[in-house]
Amino acid sequence: MTDSLLTLFQTAYRNLDLLPLLDQKDLARFRVEYGGEVIEELVQLVEDSGAADSKIIFSGHRGCGKSTLLAEFSRSPLLGDGYFVVLFSIAQVIEMSDVDHINILFAIALNLMVEAEKNQVEILKSTQDAIYQWFAEQTTTDFKELKGEAKAGINLLDIVSLQLQTNAGVRKEIKQKFERNTSELVSQLNIIAATLQAATKKTILVIIDDLDKLELSVVRPIFRDSIKTLCLPGFHIIYTIPMATLRDKEILPVLETETNNQMVRMPVLKLFKQEESHNPSAVPKAEVMDTLCEILHKRIPDRLLDRQTAEKMIVYSGGVLRELIRIANECCRICLRLIRRDLTQPIKIDEAILEEAVNKLRNDFALRLGKVDYEILPKIYTEFMPDDPTQKEFLDLLHGLHVLEYRNRRDWYDVHPIVVELLRDRNLI
Repeated sequence: MTDSLLTLFQTAYRNLDLLPLLDQKDLARFRVEYGGEVIEELVQLVEDSGAADSKIIFSGHRGCGKSTLLAEFSRSPLLGDGYFVVLFSIAQVIEMSDVDHINILFAIALNLMVEAEKNQVEILKSTQDAIYQWFAEQTTTDFKELKGEAKAGINLLDIVSLQLQTNAGVRKEIKQKFERNTSELVSQLNIIAATLQAATKKTILVIIDDLDKLELSVVRPIFRDSIKTLCLPGFHIIYTIPMATLRDKEILPVLETETNNQMVRMPVLKLFKQEESHNPSAVPKAEVMDTLCEILHKRIPDRLLDRQTAEKMIVYSGGVLRELIRIANECCRICLRLIRRDLTQPIKIDEAILEEAVNKLRNDFALRLGKVDYEILPKIYTEFMPDDPTQKEFLDLLHGLHVLEYRNRRDWYDVHPIVVELLRDRNLI
């Protein structure tokens, strides 16, 4: 019985990994109908664009399900079979603190060829060699020597990928070279895309995930100063960006102009209407509660978590998928420790376990709050809007999920339900 309970919680804990659902196996196990309208909006922008080189900005709170949705979109039957789709995470290609517009473009070029190799796209050998030689030159790799060792399973693109991800010196050289000559990099990128389009007879569509996970200090120079460059490649690209970026008064007008206002936002699920959000007697929206309960049910057996506790967990999440998974994950960690402490004790996720998990996460939120933050948060709680939505401190709170954005006819904001307790502890609300 105890071994079975331990196994059940271990499985649930692993099911609550914070990684997105990217492959078909995970989607089959855990997928819940969610975000269909957002997929339709992305399909419309790509399919109905009058140009073959549209650029789309996709934003949303960290953890709202963008990565899973983009993976689903990339395989959507609504998109049709006429696209050569390249979806990759910038976090798996480049050290996140070192991301800039130059290595984003270089990463696109690299991943176009990686996807071509994976799909065994037939390219004229002389053309392929010329492209590989170009990559080798940028990363100081001996292509001729490598070709001689190909039978040993050594792959140039693997080496280039490793260099780009781990070698700061290589990234610096690439940046220094192409900062002075961006047109050369874009030209090579267009050559690669045109080669693949001719070979596959498909339109190129690149989707770059996890740019929204960059620190705002890294994002600002990329999308404020270099968006024109990022829009130069002659094929469709979807860029993910942090929600807070769309509130930056220096960045938003530039994005609107350079992308022809092709921007899609993935909203947080609203559990309550704005006017009911602080009413302790308010009843959450049934359809939203059912969706989020199904997400939990697919990961945690009913015998470990009853519906009443699941609903309280959902309310604490504020409707953010990542927060829901994070709370449930912490509950499982507590239960696993308790089972090992007392092998005879029957354990399940109850209100006491949930409160312990929430206390831990509340302390995590508190570590990142300062004096100015405690001045901004009560205002948002009482008025659903800060004094200045472009204030840096407010944007940092939005980026860190201390504040959540909801959409009705107009946008409104609320304090994360777990952070609300911090304000009450200080008698600020």
